[in-house]
Amino acid sequence: MGSTDPNTPIANGWLRASHRRLDPVRSTFWRPYHPHDRLEPLVPGEVVECDVEIVTSCIVVPAGWQLALTVRGSDYEYDGELSEFGKKFHYATRGTGGMTHNDPDDRPPDVFGGKVTLHTGGARSSYLLLPIIPAK
Repeated sequence: MGSTDPNTPIANGWLRASHRRLDPVRSTFWRPYHPHDRLEPLVPGEVVECDVEIVTSCIVVPAGWQLALTVRGSDYEYDGELSEFGKKFHYATRGTGGMTHNDPDDRPPDVFGGKVTLHTGGARSSYLLLPIIPAK
């Protein structure tokens, strides 16, 4: 359960691919920094690398549990039934609280309604960097 939505994932990360440029001075191994100071539109057929920061969370996943990562071109949406408690939340959304990315002026369908391919494996290996919290 999240602070702004009862059906939120453990953490979220967003990156508009056209803002993928990294600031090499402010970026670290564990945290990419995107200055958002210029647009680099995607070119059909061209493969680009994107480092996406996942907003930090205070969740400790117990040993032996599983963690899932979902990569999508839209906001996460919980598709289960909202509980009565969940319906009392201010946003009562389906997983993103008040942070949605569906404004038609900011995301016009003629620009953002296309197909995007995620390339993984081999020379294009993908990874999720997680901290290891030592036992006390």
